[in-house]
Amino acid sequence: MAEISTRYIRFADTEARSRSPLYEELARAVAGDRETLGFLSTLPDVKRQPNLLLAVVRHLFGTPTGWTEFRQGLLAHPELVRSLMLERSTQTNEPGRCATLLPVLARLPQPLALLEVGTSAGLCLMPDLYGYDYGRTVLRAPVMASEPPVFRCTASETTPLPTAPPHVVWRAGLDLNPIDASDASQVAWLETLVWPEQTEQLANLRAALKIAATVKPRVVKGDLRGSDLVRLCSEAPKDATLVVFHTAVLDYVCHRAVNIPRLWASKIP
Repeated sequence: MAEISTRYIRFADTEARSRSPLYEELARAVAGDRETLGFLSTLPDVKRQPNLLLAVVRHLFGTPTGWTEFRQGLLAHPELVRSLMLERSTQTNEPGRCATLLPVLARLPQPLALLEVGTSAGLCLMPDLYGYDYGRTVLRAPVMASEPPVFRCTASETTPLPTAPPHVVWRAGLDLNPIDASDASQVAWLETLVWPEQTEQLANLRAALKIAATVKPRVVKGDLRGSDLVRLCSEAPKDATLVVFHTAVLDYVCHRAVNIPRLWASKIP
């Protein structure tokens, strides 16, 4: 339990501080509460992470006003919380990361074929369908049935910002557990993973999910460490620049288990 307590204190200090006052409060309280630590100690190590516990309790009982309400919900329904923690994972999908990808994608030989590993709901497969505000440069999204999100991003003066979105002619994603943007229960879980105070991020996520539900980017269930990735790459149009990328998934993959991303990285100009 001491190890779990240390993990929650570290989360409060290095992740939640200045980003989520509520999550900072809850994480510190969990770290000092013997009953809650005892509950967490009965779970597999990978399921003890702060983000998962905080999201599951919010998903089941709503956003608490503070520690007392959070603790009451958890201790009154421990088996319900346990079941959902074992079922779910912190499979986020942050479309705002497209703002950092866009300057690179726009400089590559067009048109593009995009393939994202660890794609979740495929929201980062649609950088050409979003709006961007870099301060000195604004790119408007194409007109669509639903209002597209606009991602605000501060870029240095030396960053070569594009004047037009990339030309994407093919897009596909690979994920161990794909998320269907048209499935209300899966969408609700993605929304819960956005921290309570991040209201702009939540609004952008919802806007991106509406576009994904309409566009339906192809998301394939598979493992990037095997033949699934090679097979999907072979389907990309030969007259397009194939761009294989990720936005977070390699943090969860053992470096010894996959060597292809190192090869890609070595070819980036």
